[in-house]
Amino acid sequence: MNDDLLSIGQFARLARLSVKQLRHYATLGLLEPAWIDPASGYRYYRTAQARDALVIGLLRSLDVPLPVVAAVLSGARETGETGGEDSAAAALARVKDDLEAELARRRRTLKSLERILATGLPGAEVTLVTEPPRPAIIVRDLAATPEDIGRATSACVARLLAAAPAAPALIGLFPLDYGESIPVAVALTGTGLPRVPGADPGILPGGMFATAAHVGPYDQISLTAHALLAWCAERGHAPTGPLREAYVSDPATTPPERLVTHLMIRLEDEE
Repeated sequence: MNDDLLSIGQFARLARLSVKQLRHYATLGLLEPAWIDPASGYRYYRTAQARDALVIGLLRSLDVPLPVVAAVLSGARETGETGGEDSAAAALARVKDDLEAELARRRRTLKSLERILATGLPGAEVTLVTEPPRPAIIVRDLAATPEDIGRATSACVARLLAAAPAAPALIGLFPLDYGESIPVAVALTGTGLPRVPGADPGILPGGMFATAAHVGPYDQISLTAHALLAWCAERGHAPTGPLREAYVSDPATTPPERLVTHLMIRLEDEE
């Protein structure tokens, strides 16, 4: 056997990973053994594979998703084999951008928590408006948890923007009550609507709506939604879902703290 080969236990110690993690990464194709003994099934790694193992460990410590880890490793391997520095740098730059965006989101959340603890729940100016029915095409996704709603919403928006006009009128649709999974939808409204693969044509119902404007990042919309729902409850209005989010600002050109979103809840007809 080649002296350069290490047992899985020795390699795990060198790479600061567990044997279980190494087996998992091998199953995913991220870090496969250099050699497997056909008689015993024992796994062996080369010392040169320690770089990839350490990269995986560091990226996972930052909660980088496994598909992104695979992209970074692919670029790094190209760098080592063919001089593909650009691929590795681009993959790592995307990781850095995502981490900085997540850090900014967490800082905003901490500021909101500080504000709530210091001054209580925020209020919102609520008005009643009458909305007409609106033709729409609707794309749908499923969020696994409340924290996954942003990902599901972005996926719906991306599908619509691929076929939408330059300034689309997009409305997010969210259930009032969360279950084990959360259905998320985004509607493109207007006339002359384009075809979007997998989208459903439909009509957004009209009627009387309670509405409030949210100014700030999308990840803080729940604060305004709370104020809107509390307003309805205090006045005895019975809301009927879904909660609508009408996106007024372009997030590509508007700072998060200046994004404007109109929240709307349809009220049940009252005799």
